[in-house]
Amino acid sequence: MRTIVSLDTGRPTSDGAGVQLIRIIGGPGLERFDPFLMLDEFGSANPDDYVAGFPAHPHRGFETITYMLEGRMKHEDHMGNVGLLESGGVQWMTAARGVIHSEMPQQEQGVMRGFQLWLNLAAQDKLGEPGYRDFTPAEIPHLMLADGTQVKVIAGRFATDAVHQDGAVQRPHTEPQIFDLHLSAGGQVAPQVPDGHRVMLYVYEGNVQLAERDIATGQLARLSEQGDVHLSSRDGARVLLIAGKPLNEPIVQYGPFVMNSREEIEQALRDFRDGTLA
Repeated sequence: MRTIVSLDTGRPTSDGAGVQLIRIIGGPGLERFDPFLMLDEFGSANPDDYVAGFPAHPHRGFETITYMLEGRMKHEDHMGNVGLLESGGVQWMTAARGVIHSEMPQQEQGVMRGFQLWLNLAAQDKLGEPGYRDFTPAEIPHLMLADGTQVKVIAGRFATDAVHQDGAVQRPHTEPQIFDLHLSAGGQVAPQVPDGHRVMLYVYEGNVQLAERDIATGQLARLSEQGDVHLSSRDGARVLLIAGKPLNEPIVQYGPFVMNSREEIEQALRDFRDGTLA
């Protein structure tokens, strides 16, 4: 069985034009989470915490996955894509060689809640074609397991001894698996994850148990890289399972750019200044 290697708690910060959020993955030591670069949780009923949104800004070298639990967010980019992300929906954007986009709330009251995850691209794909796709809640496969556990299969393949379900997105090289797990009281689940893949569990409601250890609300557990994953919850919980194949390549980040060398970062900055990034 996989065991817990580390437990981390996110830190409050702000991004965009002042959006208040919790940064769970980000900053020094990103190699521990390879191929993932950042995980933010945002959630507030106070419009002052989110209404300014994320005006137009650039990205290069990775993919962004936004999963909306509650609220409405509009995406626009330089490629002409316009999308409305609503409760239960997912936005998958491949920045690759360059995207300039905005993400702006389409509400002035109520709860805005969800996650944004950054997934690295292999060196060979960092200057490839950018892309964008919206997924409505109906396009995200949903499973109900025998014990009442619910699973939303955002990416990869969810498999146990009893069920198999492909997710909405499949990606090469990093082979991400992204599942939203809703465990009922007394529920258990054992999703299959390939040996050698990096696996993280982020508990955003309730508590779960793994290898006789508790993972509390707001904690990110990084697991060992071999063995089975056996999760249970005494009282019920909601958990993001995030797994992927490490790229084992250099990670050099400067703000919204993630490349493999300082020289590539400097080139990205020049391209952005010159108007040739995207």
